[in-house]
Amino acid sequence: MPRQIKINTEFTVYDSLEELKEQDKELLLLAKKTSENAYAPYSNFFVGAAVLLENGIIVTGNNQENAAYPSGLCAERVAVFHASSQYPGVKIKTIAVTAKSSKQIIRTPVPPCGGCRQSLSEYEVKFKSPVRVILSGQEGPVYISDSISNLLPLSFTAESL
Repeated sequence: MPRQIKINTEFTVYDSLEELKEQDKELLLLAKKTSENAYAPYSNFFVGAAVLLENGIIVTGNNQENAAYPSGLCAERVAVFHASSQYPGVKIKTIAVTAKSSKQIIRTPVPPCGGCRQSLSEYEVKFKSPVRVILSGQEGPVYISDSISNLLPLSFTAESL
């Protein structure tokens, strides 16, 4: 007999950036600043990410598009891959992600794509430690999750192999 399971996720919602704790606010503002340098001539969708490492270092990244669309890379993966290559044994504590568009004002938090969720999940598994996620648009509410597992509850891990 089939049965259903229910999966819940939790986010803390702030009405604006101004309500955040200072460290979270600074991380999100750095992600916003980093989005300004994104290479997005095709989508005009500029994403910035800022990663806070356990050692206090912050690494940033932004989306890098390519005319051969699959060859581009999202801001989240640019940031975490750079962090991992430069600081391979250092845990990722928090990632802030934000986006802006030249076509419209983004008023809702922009979550990572599926590939980025899977990549972030890998670092939670690698370090056996949750990665906090801060999400925003250009304006409006900010969502914070205590773990990437709230964005990817049924993640594919090495245990699945």
